[in-house]
Amino acid sequence: MQQVGFRILPRRDTDRALVDLFKGLPASIISDNLSRMTGTFGLTPYHRPGVQLLGTALTVRTRPGDNLMIHKALQLGKPGDVLVIDGGGTIERALFGDIMKNVAKMRGFTGVVIDGAIRDAAAYREDGFPCYARGVCHRGPYKDGPGEINVPVSVGSMVVMPGDIVVGDDDGVVFIAPAEARAVAAASRKKAQVEAQTLDSIAKRAYDDAWIDQALKAKGVEV
Repeated sequence: MQQVGFRILPRRDTDRALVDLFKGLPASIISDNLSRMTGTFGLTPYHRPGVQLLGTALTVRTRPGDNLMIHKALQLGKPGDVLVIDGGGTIERALFGDIMKNVAKMRGFTGVVIDGAIRDAAAYREDGFPCYARGVCHRGPYKDGPGEINVPVSVGSMVVMPGDIVVGDDDGVVFIAPAEARAVAAASRKKAQVEAQTLDSIAKRAYDDAWIDQALKAKGVEV
């Protein structure tokens, strides 16, 4: 029997076709179609701007300031995984640096999301490997444990399940349960089309903002 708090559970694989439904979709539009209730905040993208993060969550929960189980997760990952790390939100020690980033890239990970700190920040700025973190700290981690792999984690104030679909861009990161992927992707693509039409109407100076007065009148405001 594995020790609770210091264990590795079986991974949860997600159909890649579900992940691919979100290619090119902005995190903000996906978030809108999750009732604006889902998505991280407080995490900063440290990689090169304009890159989409897309993959499935390989989750790690570790003792703040310790990255032993993160190293183990790097061994266990498969191409297309996103390393999603619950470091307790503390930033007094870095959990992930340039060497680990390059190991992740070598093994086919598509990015990393850390509720904790990174170091070697300059190595990320021109790199297209997506990295989101709570902060930066030069102080290195311990490697003693405990920690858990493939468990529910809390990252950026969101609960993330192993196998969740991960989508990120310059605005932040959202997570989608595989069972909800088709419905969320379809609604998001529909909204993306509506927003494109709105931008086109603005460019043509034909923007209709009558909804503003309608909303105010519905609340009893004289306009």
